[in-house]
Amino acid sequence: MVINGFTLQEHISTGGMALVWTVTREDDATPLIMKIPLLLDSDDPLPIVCFETEQMIMPRLTGPHVPRFVAAGPLDPMPYIVMERIPGESLKSRLDEVPLPWAEVVAIGAKVAKALHDLHLQKVIHLDIKPSNVMIRETGEIVLIDYGFARHEQLPDLLAEEFREPFGTTPYMAPEQVLQDRADPRSDLFALGVMLYFFVTGERPFGNPRGGQIRKRLWRDPVPPRALNPDCPPWLQEIILRCLEVHPQDRYATAAQLALDLDNPDQVKLTERADRLARDSGMKTFRRWLKARKAQPLETPNIVGQLSRAPIVLAAVDLSPGSEDLAEALRLMVQRILSLETEARIACVNILKTSRIAVDILEDAEGNSLHVQRLVQLKHWGSSLGVPEERISYSVLEAPDPAAALVDYARHNNVDHIVIGARASSALRRYLGSVSSQVVAEAPCSVTVVRTPKDRRAQNG
Repeated sequence: MVINGFTLQEHISTGGMALVWTVTREDDATPLIMKIPLLLDSDDPLPIVCFETEQMIMPRLTGPHVPRFVAAGPLDPMPYIVMERIPGESLKSRLDEVPLPWAEVVAIGAKVAKALHDLHLQKVIHLDIKPSNVMIRETGEIVLIDYGFARHEQLPDLLAEEFREPFGTTPYMAPEQVLQDRADPRSDLFALGVMLYFFVTGERPFGNPRGGQIRKRLWRDPVPPRALNPDCPPWLQEIILRCLEVHPQDRYATAAQLALDLDNPDQVKLTERADRLARDSGMKTFRRWLKARKAQPLETPNIVGQLSRAPIVLAAVDLSPGSEDLAEALRLMVQRILSLETEARIACVNILKTSRIAVDILEDAEGNSLHVQRLVQLKHWGSSLGVPEERISYSVLEAPDPAAALVDYARHNNVDHIVIGARASSALRRYLGSVSSQVVAEAPCSVTVVRTPKDRRAQNG
């Protein structure tokens, strides 16, 4: 069968709302699939509304974490969407292996979180994150598929307009989705938390509820992962249970902040979540139940607003002798940024420069580790910012090229803003180039360069 130049080859699957075929097109070697909505003789309009939603959203998506859109057909005569076929398998193929080793779960979670952050930057909330909707390219990159339940901030939300019920896959739905709130990107972080829990323990935190049972997640906390799998590290339980908090404001502010913790477990601030081995008491649960009886959808921010209030800010702190004034100027600038961006995550970074050729001596004359000394100094510098411990981290990087190390850190951790100090100009610095100027030229994000008042006066005159 040929549809608008696409030849159907192999029927891959029949889902709840669509048929999926591999297709080919003349003079096009790209592996493609065609998704055709399952329109049966019934009164259920959901498949066609989900198809229209996906048909609106997919052409607007770009990047490695989404399938490349190729073509779409109208409802009359034949609705379809053609997209690239992702070589690889979905995470659904791993379900028979659970529980997975916790280190592998962490690696998967960090990649999915980064893919979600990229999606959220494109003003889209997926709202149906689950193993079968997460593909892994042969290159290892995560691809998020199936946008039938998704919401694009700048497009009509057809599901909200035409229905008065929650949509999603019930084991993975966030509490606000149960209340029909489809506007918060942190709903995707809840679903990712369910996935992490399932891969670590082999069980879903809220089972597979039906009907009114899905409301239980508004008041009933899950069994802590370490009670089901003692091999789960406390810091990983901290991350998972934070993702599964009932109220979005108690979860991670952004997927990028979640990815940062998964990539840097030594920086995770442990709370009482990490020590839990049992569910909350009956009285505490009862109080939440009373509150949940009157729960209504919260007024949530738009996607861009939520991300802009919760950036990751990299403070590149120079701790070398003689840089005290510059470090103070940097601290004042970071405090100004924090006064405007109240949910920002601060990554304090110092570079311990090493030689490209010679053997480096990383101890002082008394045999004390220079790395540890720098880390202590860095934490002392950051303590004056007054940032809650769960929103600030400290890293000392050893590298021969400080600027390249900062740019690489920013790129890997989805940093939104770099704040870096610049020393007074000199003939040598003009000849070799400064770290700050190289960071400005190569950084994947905004950069603020800070000078001391004395250096500013020297520059001016």
